[in-house]
Amino acid sequence: MALEWYFLRVQVGREDRIRESMVLRLKQAGLEDKVPEIIVPKETIADHRDGKRRIQKRKLFPGYLMVQMDLTDEVWFVFRETPGFGDFVGAQSTPTPMTADEVENVRGKMDASREQPRMSVSFAKGDRVKIKKGAFENMDAAVEDVCPEKGTLEVTVNIFGRATPMTLGYWEVEPI
Repeated sequence: MALEWYFLRVQVGREDRIRESMVLRLKQAGLEDKVPEIIVPKETIADHRDGKRRIQKRKLFPGYLMVQMDLTDEVWFVFRETPGFGDFVGAQSTPTPMTADEVENVRGKMDASREQPRMSVSFAKGDRVKIKKGAFENMDAAVEDVCPEKGTLEVTVNIFGRATPMTLGYWEVEPI
């Protein structure tokens, strides 16, 4: 039994339901030992909305599942008959297994985001923003630097004709 990892193309937005359907169909066919793991690759994202930090999961590869399996004709048939299944990633007639480096890369991204959620950054250097809170409320500023680790922005506000640098949180500004 040669277990290898494959990418499967599935309907976008239905990855979790298709995964559950595949697990159920494999169990009914008695093939769960041939497919030990089916993963929807996701990363954890930290986002700030209305001054509150939200943690959410985002799919790394929308429309794809990562499957560890011994690819036999029976397993192939179960996947082909699952609603929402598209195809295996690879050559036209034969699926191409993922390399060990590719598997480690995807698993590393998933594990890293679980330990330290990545900040969702919607700002870039040079963007114009409006300050929502504090003494400089409703003033325009220019983004000079983005610090995703801290969730802050270095901005420059023009006060009395002089550029004044400030450090603000993502939730304290909005894009113009």
